[in-house]
Amino acid sequence: MNFVKGKIEDLAEAGIEDKSIDMVISNCVVNLSPNKPAVLSEAFRVLSHGGEMYFSDVYCDRRLPLEVRKHEVLVGECLGGAMYIEDFKRLCREVGFTDPRALTGHVIEVTDPALKDVVGEAKFYSITYRLFKFPPGVIETLCEDYGQVAIYKGTIPENKNAYQLDDHHRFETNKPMLVCGNTASMVGESWMAKHFTILGDRSVHYGLFDCGPSPIGNEAQSAGGACC
Repeated sequence: MNFVKGKIEDLAEAGIEDKSIDMVISNCVVNLSPNKPAVLSEAFRVLSHGGEMYFSDVYCDRRLPLEVRKHEVLVGECLGGAMYIEDFKRLCREVGFTDPRALTGHVIEVTDPALKDVVGEAKFYSITYRLFKFPPGVIETLCEDYGQVAIYKGTIPENKNAYQLDDHHRFETNKPMLVCGNTASMVGESWMAKHFTILGDRSVHYGLFDCGPSPIGNEAQSAGGACC
């Protein structure tokens, strides 16, 4: 393990090369950055194919006005820098993280009367996201059905009986699960590949996969162990 001092917006300056990292982990830091597109772009650049950005941060159900984004207390509480959830998803796709997956999340309550008056009706959430990097064309913008099946082997440490990929994909050990093409790639062509068996390929297309929207990414009502 090496410790390198640098800025998350410019990992090149810190000497981190293209496709040299298998996993990027962050906890409630990205919201404090004044240049969030640079943070995600740099994370995408340094990740190897099949690598993952795994991080928790604070998000909002709307775009915040300038007075909230510049409020010193709210910025210090990680609320002023919270991105609108849909803008975050758009940014992910622009950078190359085509299918952002929410893992866990919960509502952040603003209880101070003065701060509640400043934020108004804005609602804040802490969400843990998983962003996977693959070559162009591997991950599609929608979940497509190729009749693929994923089987978890139960070999990831501390996940003997099941593995939670995201908020709506929980794989029980040795139980076959029909998955979309994106999910098959995430578990079958990433660092998780040795822990899963994938049956089928993309030679035959059956239409749109009935994956359903992310309950966290849309409502952020799920209980979980994300930050804050």
